[in-house]
Amino acid sequence: MSNGAVKVVVADGIYKSACRMCHGVCGVLVHVKNGRVEKITGDPDCPTSHGYICEKGKASVELLYHPDRLLYPLKREGRKGENKWKRIEWEEALETIASKYRECKELFGLESIAMARGTGRPYMLFATMFKRAAGIKHAVTFGHICYYPRVVASWFTCGQLPVCDFYGLGGQKPECVVVWGCNWDEAGASDGMAGHHLALAKKRGAKIIVIDPRRSMAADKADIWLQIRPGTDDALALGMINIIISENLYDHDFVSNWTVGFDKLKEAVREYSPERVAEITWVPKDKIIDAARMYAKTKPAAIQWGVAVDQNINNFQTARAILILMGITGNIDIPGGNVFWVPPQGVKQQSVFYPSPFLKTDVFHEDGMWKMRMKGDYQYPLAAEIHPPTFWQGVVDGTLPIKMMFIMGANLLVGCTHPWNVEAALKKIDFIAAVDLFMTPTTQLADLVLPAASWLETNDVCNLHKIFCVLSRQKVAEAGECRDDRQIIIDLARKLGLEHDFPWRNYDEYLEFVLEGSGVSLGEFRQKGYLMGKMRYKKYLEEGFKTPTKKFEIYSRALEEIGVDPLPGYIEPPESPFSTPDLYREYPLIITTGARRRSYFHSEGRQISQLRKLAPHPRVQINPATAEKYGIEQGDWVIIETRYGKVRMMADLFEGIRPEVISADHDWWFPEKEPPEYGYKESSINMIIGDMPYSREVGSESLKSFLCRIYRES
Repeated sequence: MSNGAVKVVVADGIYKSACRMCHGVCGVLVHVKNGRVEKITGDPDCPTSHGYICEKGKASVELLYHPDRLLYPLKREGRKGENKWKRIEWEEALETIASKYRECKELFGLESIAMARGTGRPYMLFATMFKRAAGIKHAVTFGHICYYPRVVASWFTCGQLPVCDFYGLGGQKPECVVVWGCNWDEAGASDGMAGHHLALAKKRGAKIIVIDPRRSMAADKADIWLQIRPGTDDALALGMINIIISENLYDHDFVSNWTVGFDKLKEAVREYSPERVAEITWVPKDKIIDAARMYAKTKPAAIQWGVAVDQNINNFQTARAILILMGITGNIDIPGGNVFWVPPQGVKQQSVFYPSPFLKTDVFHEDGMWKMRMKGDYQYPLAAEIHPPTFWQGVVDGTLPIKMMFIMGANLLVGCTHPWNVEAALKKIDFIAAVDLFMTPTTQLADLVLPAASWLETNDVCNLHKIFCVLSRQKVAEAGECRDDRQIIIDLARKLGLEHDFPWRNYDEYLEFVLEGSGVSLGEFRQKGYLMGKMRYKKYLEEGFKTPTKKFEIYSRALEEIGVDPLPGYIEPPESPFSTPDLYREYPLIITTGARRRSYFHSEGRQISQLRKLAPHPRVQINPATAEKYGIEQGDWVIIETRYGKVRMMADLFEGIRPEVISADHDWWFPEKEPPEYGYKESSINMIIGDMPYSREVGSESLKSFLCRIYRES
């Protein structure tokens, strides 16, 4: 892209905004000089990030001016994947999509239309609103392996998602932080500022407990590091609960007055003795006891959990067990514990529009609490609306005759498991429209590609995580004819006559609607940069919890009624030295996938040079003893093989991982390689993940624990 393709729409100066290169939404200052965005720095006045900025935030300028950005709507001219495109006008593009929708609806019914969305750019709410307004029956997301299992577990246990309280709004910050299943040092992949807050907590003397198969930087700083066998987090949580109860370390007042089912829990966890849990998890018994005592005795304490909790065979019940740890220690909704944020008064939150996105069951909000009513008999009763592997298989075998698909920001061929099925399905669907910043392996199989705006090209009221404040994002530039994702949806909705659901002519009108109860105009909001809520703690004392009993539900009758275990238990990973010993002899290493690199947000950023030079190659971490056994040296290209396939990665010898375990990066593709595949089949770890059992409740895949072998590339 030449500089002329980007037009700066503000005068020279420094502008408050909010980065969106990941989920973190850090407050930043955008520096404009000589009619060009010059640099991005952290905003020291931001109440969430306090001046922090990561490499991705700084690289936003390169993304804005990148020569490979999609700038105009494109229409496919050749065969799918032939990389022949013609520039068209927005009007033609939108009318083509609308006419295809009307045609499919009339000829085949709404069952023939599907949507898919990724994560990152904040289009999730609008995508959900559009799906519902348009009557689209199938929506494919990555929710079953990212965030959603923890959210739905929280609904059943305490009514809403509790969040780690680092900010001290109640006069107290955590004195103990448990980092469970997230590598905050590399977690710039999803939430950069979190590691910053952990470092501050350690600096002021907080106790740190880290649960991770790898010795991360957080583990190096930890008082206790539990080097867990991948996929056994549920056993560890249950063992810690057992120790806390048996040693009388639980909060008697909270348990007596605000929980349901404690006695049943007490009986159920007896089998998870420190000795048995040590045998399951490979964590020494004394360390498990020390961690349980430290967490229970240090007040207040908070647990920051991550996606590793979601990507296992028993993720829903693991999340429930971790929530129960928060509850029985009295660390729920207290200053410095795990809290329910109070958002700014008068600012409309996402729950106004959709209280339960994509849930397969019928969830409704009544009298201040979540209730559930099953709409049918489903294989995964708490799954997101459609199970992605089942969906792609259904398209391929014809049981789901999908004729049209709208893809928003999802690099499906790289991000989904069973990518061979995804590719076959995308090639089979008659018409696909995709929205993205760059060409990807997925957009190459579309019929229309629409150019999305980056965060520097959009306005927003940033309230994704329902935190105690909302941040302002303001548009400083325009790149070609790129449009905000939400504006694209508004334009398309109006083409389809859906003005009742999308009454706003443009996204700024929607933002005024969001702020109309706050007493602050959009212009005033931009000047200030944020609005704060008035945080209150222990809200359950007045309101109860948002559950059927108004209490913290250790034992959930709502789950029991829909055939789900009302108490958490342990399930051995589907592939392991113990569950599949014969397979283990052939594939003698446990692989944990999804390792993040600070440079990237999932599959994004590989074409940004200042990020790529920090992490130029797909990496697999191997213990030096294991590497020596297989004749592998630092920097060698190696093959990782499972019974489903093989990929190549660069070996990184690392003493902080067990000899029995290797850890592989996720979402790799090579934008510099030839389209349409851009080399994704070489190193995308999903190429070696096949048909294993899925979690019983939400249909998640065991991405963090299965079996493989490794050898040098010949």
